[in-house]
Amino acid sequence: MKIIFVRHGEPDYEHDCLTDEGRRQAENVAKRLAGYNIERIYASPMGRAMETASYTADELGVPRDEIIQLDYMHELIWGSRDREELYQDGHPWTIADEMVEKNMDLLDPEWTLNEYFVNNRVTDYIRKTEDGIDEFIRQLGYEREGLYYRNVREDDDQFIVALFSHGGSSSAALAHILNLTFPYVCGTIHSPFTGITILRFDPHPGSISVPCIEYMD
Repeated sequence: MKIIFVRHGEPDYEHDCLTDEGRRQAENVAKRLAGYNIERIYASPMGRAMETASYTADELGVPRDEIIQLDYMHELIWGSRDREELYQDGHPWTIADEMVEKNMDLLDPEWTLNEYFVNNRVTDYIRKTEDGIDEFIRQLGYEREGLYYRNVREDDDQFIVALFSHGGSSSAALAHILNLTFPYVCGTIHSPFTGITILRFDPHPGSISVPCIEYMD
């Protein structure tokens, strides 16, 4: 199995849709993805992700109403849980930069307890994304066992799905799948608008493995 993660095109955040440039980006990425044998299209329910996904659906001849919405891939929300002031209002990417500036370990497994995240509600949304993405992958035939994924499928079909979402929710999903920390991914992977990341899962029934990053742009 392969999961193609796609970030949405340049957004008009105020209206939760794409700008003219974002629509051009979505059209271009749709043409790129036409070369893959994508079997299903998934997307965050937010307008900018759904609109980006619609261009690929049109390119592949998939009815737009067959795009499957995944609520847990909604963009992450950050900020204080109790109105206590947070550094940069809890913005994860700015926090990652600040952690580097302070020589803090972005790979610290206890990162949710540090001063920047312990009272930051983004961690609640990250947990929701982690739980959701594991269930999504389970439905596709791969069950998480500890840190890795067991192929419980009966065949070795290397099918492909595409998932259109956001910088935040895709970072949370990738960090969980690859056993990295969220701050590390925020600090090291900056996906551009309509950036593509392809994860490949071992197709052999019964195998257990960590997914492989096949492509990142």
